[in-house]
Amino acid sequence: MTIFIVLLSVTLLLRGLGALGVDALANWGLCLRGGLAAMFLLTASAHWGRRRPDLIRMVPPAFPRPDVIVTLTGYLEILGAVGLLLPTTARLSAACLAVLLLAMFPANIRAAREHLSIGGQAATALWLRTALQVIFVAALAAIALDAFA
Repeated sequence: MTIFIVLLSVTLLLRGLGALGVDALANWGLCLRGGLAAMFLLTASAHWGRRRPDLIRMVPPAFPRPDVIVTLTGYLEILGAVGLLLPTTARLSAACLAVLLLAMFPANIRAAREHLSIGGQAATALWLRTALQVIFVAALAAIALDAFA
């Protein structure tokens, strides 16, 4: 839920600055890209912090080297976040991040079904995680499809 709050807060903060006269932030698309970038930088940070072992445990057993997968997905989240902020790569980055979220969703399913914890907290309930996933993918799709042009 924290990542949703970050997405919403940063997006609204940036758009608020746009409403106050910062011309560059008078565009909802740019503000959403900033909110998504902040969200992905936050989630990427967990790939190397104290939550790393929990993320490794979430990876379904069918996948080899979950430690490498967690590291790789963390780097992809950072690259995607940076890409969202660059006008020339924003649409491609959004599309790639949407695919990444869908690819990582089985780990969230596993965490919920097996009652795993992340950072000492119970994994987000599957119904809520699914709803959040839909919101995140929809926001990325809006950027990828240039819905704010």
